[in-house]
Amino acid sequence: MTESRSGASSARGTAAPRPSPAPDERRAFAQAVRYYLQLNPRQLPSRFLYDALGSALFDAICHLPWYRITQAELQLLQRHAPAIGHASRRPGRVVELGCGSGEKLATLLTHGQVDSVHAHLIDLSGAALERSVQALATIEGRDIRVTTHQAAYEDGLLALPAEPGGPTLLAFLGSNIGNFDPPGAAAFLGLIRAALHPRDCLLLGVDLVKPERELLLAYDDPLGLTAAFNKNLLLRLNTELSADFALDRFAHRAVWNPEASRVEMHLVSLAAQAVRVTDAGLEFRLEAGETIWTESSYKYEPEALRQLVEPAGFHQRNLWIDDAARFALTLFEAV
Repeated sequence: MTESRSGASSARGTAAPRPSPAPDERRAFAQAVRYYLQLNPRQLPSRFLYDALGSALFDAICHLPWYRITQAELQLLQRHAPAIGHASRRPGRVVELGCGSGEKLATLLTHGQVDSVHAHLIDLSGAALERSVQALATIEGRDIRVTTHQAAYEDGLLALPAEPGGPTLLAFLGSNIGNFDPPGAAAFLGLIRAALHPRDCLLLGVDLVKPERELLLAYDDPLGLTAAFNKNLLLRLNTELSADFALDRFAHRAVWNPEASRVEMHLVSLAAQAVRVTDAGLEFRLEAGETIWTESSYKYEPEALRQLVEPAGFHQRNLWIDDAARFALTLFEAV
C-alpha cells in the first residue's frame, strides 16, 4: 500500500513500503494456473491478463474506435460529475476498483464538486497504480490524498481502513462487473456493500447489450491489439512460470453468446500440440481447434442491472446512458 497527495501543482508525500512479490504469491499464481488449465473446457482467469505489458496493451485498446466503452464513460463522467458529487453527498473518501490509467477518476474529481478527498486506488497492476497517482497529481485546485493498494479487488476491499471524513463513493467503472458471471457478480456486490455504510454510494459503469457486429469488433479489432492482449497471457506464463507455449500456434477468437449475454475470448490451438508449464508441475495436450477460455464480458440491459445490484443492499439513485455507444453509468446508494 502506498500513499501520496496531490495538490494545486504537485504530488507530495511519502510512500509506505510495499512488499516485493513474495514466493507465496508466485506459488499461488502457479497453483491457480494448474487448476484452471485442467478444467473442461480449459480456462485462465481474466485477471491474469493484466501484467505490465497486458495493462499497456489494454490502455491502447481503450483508444480504438471499435472499443467505445472508455470514451463513452469518460464523457458521461465529465458531463454528470457535478450531479454525482451532489448525489453522493460530496464524499470525503473515494475508492476505485481497477483504476487503470487513473483518467476516469481524475475526470470525476476535476469536474465534480469535491474540494478535499482521500482516494483509495485498488489494482493488481503496480504500473496502473503508478499511472493513476500521476494522473491525480495533475489535478489543480483540489486537496487529494492518495493511497494505493496493489491487490485483488476482494483483498483491497477487506484492507480498506475505517476512517472519518465524510461519506464514501466507491467507483467500479469500465464495465469490469461484466467480468463476473451473474452469481459471482452478486456475491462481489455483497462484498462491496459490506465495505460501505448506509448512504454511501456505488458508481457502476456497465456496457449494455448492442448488435453482435459491434461487440465482435470491440473484442476482435482489425488492428489486432485485442489479439495481442489475449496472447500476451501465454507470454506471461512462458516468462513467469517457465511454460513453453508457442505463440504462433495459437489464434485469438471472440464470440458473442446471446443466451448468456456475454462476449467470450478464447485462445485457439491451431494444431495438436503438447504444452508444459514447468513451475506449475503441469503437462497437457491440446487438440487442433481446442481452446483456452480467457475472458467473459457480460452485457446488461438497465433493468437487469438494477435487479442484479439492488438485492445486494443498494437502491438505484441515478442512471445516465450514452445511447450511441450503449453504455450506462449508474449511481446506487447503500441502504
